[in-house]
Amino acid sequence: MNENVEQWQVRKAAVTSQEGAVASQHWLAARAGAALLAEGGNAVDAAVACAMALNVVEPWMCGLGGSGFMVIWQAKEKRARVVNFQGVLAQGIDSADYPLDPAEPLSLMLYPGVKGRANERGYGSITVPGAVAGLGLAVGHYGKLPWERILAPAVRLAERGLPIDWHGTLQIGLAMDLLRRDPAGAELYLPGAVAAPPGSLRPPPALAATLRTLAAEGPRAFYEGPLAAAIAGDLQAGGSKITVDDLAAYEAEELEPLSGSHRGAEVHTAGEVSGGPRLLDMLGYVKANLNPGAAVGPETWIAYARGLDAAFETHKKKVGLDQPGGVQVGGCTSHMSAVDAEGNMVALTYTLLNRFGSGVVLPSTGMLMNNAVAYFDPRPGNPVSLAGGKRINSSNMCPTIATRDGEAIFAVGASGANHIVPCTAQLTALLLDYGMSLEDAFHTPRIDASARGSVRADPAMGEAALAELKKHFAVEVAQQLVFPKLYSCPSGVARDPATGRCWGMADKSQPVAGAATPAPFNLEEEGVKAETPRA
Repeated sequence: MNENVEQWQVRKAAVTSQEGAVASQHWLAARAGAALLAEGGNAVDAAVACAMALNVVEPWMCGLGGSGFMVIWQAKEKRARVVNFQGVLAQGIDSADYPLDPAEPLSLMLYPGVKGRANERGYGSITVPGAVAGLGLAVGHYGKLPWERILAPAVRLAERGLPIDWHGTLQIGLAMDLLRRDPAGAELYLPGAVAAPPGSLRPPPALAATLRTLAAEGPRAFYEGPLAAAIAGDLQAGGSKITVDDLAAYEAEELEPLSGSHRGAEVHTAGEVSGGPRLLDMLGYVKANLNPGAAVGPETWIAYARGLDAAFETHKKKVGLDQPGGVQVGGCTSHMSAVDAEGNMVALTYTLLNRFGSGVVLPSTGMLMNNAVAYFDPRPGNPVSLAGGKRINSSNMCPTIATRDGEAIFAVGASGANHIVPCTAQLTALLLDYGMSLEDAFHTPRIDASARGSVRADPAMGEAALAELKKHFAVEVAQQLVFPKLYSCPSGVARDPATGRCWGMADKSQPVAGAATPAPFNLEEEGVKAETPRA
């Protein structure tokens, strides 16, 4: 592994204010969300504005064509709620279209490979996306501002264009083989048949038009009416089984959270079909087997690793996984967290699944589409096997909110496939086991463990801790890098109920990740200038 690659020390400071904060994998999206707080919106408005802005500035991770979960803490009601907007398979899907092929690699979810990777690439890998329905439900039930106002920053960003920096060029370069398969995707992201260079803007006019339509007509326009007909038409022209009836039938679900307790706090997660059960299982093990001292030590990492391994073993049995963990080099997805002055909090995770999802950009709408058919086991008879109309019922996404004495104290979550639960669980444990600040927890070295036969450890934890870990586990020593993302990519917010002081913090090793406090969203003042798009 990469024990000694990057020769610098990286640190980010948490942002803080009395009025709230938003944290995201892209700083521009965080600022778009925080602007809604400045306009009088609450944490739900801010989180949804941030999520919509990511359609433009981080499109390879999430967007209108994706799905996910949202955990909401209502300060006045002292209640947590979950919005499940996971994708749904087309009613007409046929498992015969996904024959097993031992020559293909395991899928991202570690199921056996499928011929031509049909469940991971192209139109056959797309599920009915739930993002617009879920975000719209959250705003309608829990937001304060009008829907069109919440979408305004995303519309402005789309009209200006996707700003390409070196990190964006890296993301596109990693997916060039996939993007070359799709004419609309290649035109947008591969001008001149190569990855769009840093310093360029890539305007997505079809996406801008779609966002304007949604802003004007509301979230149901995605599922019913002319826009839905255009989406279904593009999908079927490309070979998808998704119909206008599949779109019209889609509804997001509002649920009670899956909750547990740890060190005097209540921990609220996104439910049984999220990564929440594994997070709570890990915390249960830690509570029973670790007596935290004044500081993190080798015993901390041993307990966390054993707790994670046990939680993942239970999960694998539940979903019928019989494959070893395999070599994982980081997944995709995006997480954002928000808090407002009243103490409302949101933890929101949504995804296209793989980087650039299916690799399909729908020509009529400019949307990148998910490849969430890969969430399902291509083998029949298992709990997560393919079936028409079935909602995704097993996910790593793990948005989490912790409360104490009826007040929200932090919201965290992460991206990165199987790395999500280990990261989110450790941050939750560090904050509650050791009373850390959000900034200190995000800068504490982490491990990654998921019952794969080894434990990955950041060498920043020191030789003594590594030596002790090696007495108990096969250890892969690996730095926390920009790429590959071996320890996930978290974003979080925190609030002190006694003072009302709020904090926001984003992953230190994600160069474009950032947090923001309430302020107007002025694109002209954001310091992002780009050259004319290059052909």
